[in-house]
Amino acid sequence: MDYRLAIEGAPETVPGGTGVLLLHPSTGETDRIDTDFLATDTDHFLVISTRTTAREVEQKLDYYDVDESRAVILDTLSVERGYSRRSGEKVHYVSAPHDLKGILAQARNFLESHDGKLRITVDSVTELAYYADEDAVYDAMGELLSLLEEYDAIGLFHLSQEVHDEETTQKYIELFDGTIDLKVDGSVNCEF
Repeated sequence: MDYRLAIEGAPETVPGGTGVLLLHPSTGETDRIDTDFLATDTDHFLVISTRTTAREVEQKLDYYDVDESRAVILDTLSVERGYSRRSGEKVHYVSAPHDLKGILAQARNFLESHDGKLRITVDSVTELAYYADEDAVYDAMGELLSLLEEYDAIGLFHLSQEVHDEETTQKYIELFDGTIDLKVDGSVNCEF
């Protein structure tokens, strides 16, 4: 199954199983690219949020006019911050941002329980690496990419270039099928 991408400089379509790395400066405005990715040619999408709470994700989707009825949100922050939360149909929680097994289990559950064109976004890999071991995060992202392939879905993974050294950044670039490089001035370079 092919998916349309509404991203300047990227291919018009990519096949299911494609993982895209969004490289950005730490101050980069990633919301525009993220929400364009989620809003285009999608039946259901999962936002794995390690940077903001589910409420903040909902506000972002609303602000950018993304159809929230298609959204499932995995909030990795609220429980650790002491907010008592119960998972529902559209919002799920893991105990902490470094709970990589829980994150992967929720991603698999989303992919198993939804049909049609499915997208996942991870915002952000950099935040995950802040909370968990860098090598464990790298391995978990590889497992997540395997899930995309298994379920014919696609994914967008945020990585802040300014936080990781060049060797780590290059290792991630090689893991993914395509790279979107968002510059400080808002321009975009894509390599697929």
